[in-house]
Amino acid sequence: MTPVVAVIAPGMMGAAVGKRLVDNGLKVLTSLAGRSQETQARAKAAGMAAASDKEIVACDFILSILPPGDALALAQRFVPALTASNAKPVYVDCNAINPVTVERVAKAIAPTGCPFVDSGIIGQPPKPGDAGPRFYASGAAAQRFATLRDYGLDIRVLDGAMSAASALKMSYAGITKGTQAIGAAMMLAAARAGSADALFDELQSSQKELFPWFKRQLAMMPPKAYRWVAEMHEIAGFVGEDPTAHELYEGAAHFYERIAEDFDADKKDVSALAAFLGKKPAGG
Repeated sequence: MTPVVAVIAPGMMGAAVGKRLVDNGLKVLTSLAGRSQETQARAKAAGMAAASDKEIVACDFILSILPPGDALALAQRFVPALTASNAKPVYVDCNAINPVTVERVAKAIAPTGCPFVDSGIIGQPPKPGDAGPRFYASGAAAQRFATLRDYGLDIRVLDGAMSAASALKMSYAGITKGTQAIGAAMMLAAARAGSADALFDELQSSQKELFPWFKRQLAMMPPKAYRWVAEMHEIAGFVGEDPTAHELYEGAAHFYERIAEDFDADKKDVSALAAFLGKKPAGG
């Protein structure tokens, strides 16, 4: 039988994942109680159907796709309904959380009798014509989640610990988003010091692979910075046995927090970063 999937919540990633599943013939439910008109419109455009918690726990899969700070709270919210339900959907945590947090979410779900899958998403929200992001998955029920490959998701099952997928996500995001924080901080520092033109020209000249990547990624970063604060804290926890690395990622969390606050206020730093990225090469 064709599975029914719930995707919570219909943010930029969640709605795009929901649309990919809908486009491949699935019924996709979501929770819209208390959500903004913008979120409701996004879910409707994706073809997702609003449903109650009771309806959601009767489906085959629940995909949790939220800001990482909300992952545990969502699992706890559904525990009573999942416990009472006879359906026992596969609960797939797709959030950017570290293995310790994964264990907490899995522990919360365990008494419900529902299978649990740890998943880490790497890549941008799916768009028409592309394969979409990679859903790395681990845990005893990962192969069950992998059946959604038949409906447009790129799911790759990992061997090893139940939280292997999140360990990969933390490692990868620590490199990509950590590098973005360092790059943006130095670009803003150069602008404050009056050396922005010189830095831009040097990066353009000597970092022919890295600098175009910075331009692409940092242009998209400010509106997402608020989501990355908790993610950096999760990564700090992931590297916790290395106190210097822990300090590095706590610093990145504070940097993204400041960018998020600036984005919601006068956009002074956001505008300065955009101005740096939009410069023309010397002689150009």
